[in-house]
Amino acid sequence: MATRRSTDVPAKNPPARDAPRPSARVSRSPAEPTRLALTPEARRTMIAEGAYLRAERRGFAPGHETEDWLAAEAEVDALLRVSHGGSSQ
Repeated sequence: MATRRSTDVPAKNPPARDAPRPSARVSRSPAEPTRLALTPEARRTMIAEGAYLRAERRGFAPGHETEDWLAAEAEVDALLRVSHGGSSQ
């Protein structure tokens, strides 16, 4: 009985020579913003961290909690608008 050598077996699906490798990155145009899925919880966490950092810079002086929160919220929302190319949420 004859046995087949690996050179006798045709390739089932030869890779296309011009097809991108699975690990290759797809280039995006600079005008096409990357969309990030941001949950409300993640947004709130970002705001809380920003407010904490503001309070820390002030030495945690009491009486500015709301001011810190609102400033951090505005900062995070501005950052999200820029990263989304100015589109509304």
